[in-house]
Amino acid sequence: MKIAIAYFSPQGRTARVARLIHASLGGKIVEIEPKEPYSSADLDWNDKESRSSREMRNEFSRPALKAMPDLEQPDVLFLGFPIWWYVAPRPVDTFLEGEPLEGVRIIPFATSGGSGIEGAVRRLRATYPGLHFEDGMLMNEADPALWARKALGL
Repeated sequence: MKIAIAYFSPQGRTARVARLIHASLGGKIVEIEPKEPYSSADLDWNDKESRSSREMRNEFSRPALKAMPDLEQPDVLFLGFPIWWYVAPRPVDTFLEGEPLEGVRIIPFATSGGSGIEGAVRRLRATYPGLHFEDGMLMNEADPALWARKALGL
């Protein structure tokens, strides 16, 4: 089984989780990086005019990404992101729309200051009906390595 881990982590929390999953399962790990990195001011959700606030208000916003290594057609993709406004951030949409992921089992994982992952998974399923998203897991309290192995039936 070919495993890949792709994650978006502008503040580093989701990256730590992704690295723990990678240490447990191996496979290919890639970071989803915007061409223009997010500053602290860009991530200020209290500022209605911050970059993240503007992107999340616009359902069609697709921030440009840096070039990514080829995922090499995995069987399973662990997809990590922080929860923004109850859903996955727009760079995740850019990633999903740029990768050939039909037939890939996509297992989301997220970090959050207070929101669950259910709304994010619902939106991903509705936005990308041709892709197979599993329920996923919020990683605030979970053991990422144990969860990932369990998700694969190991």
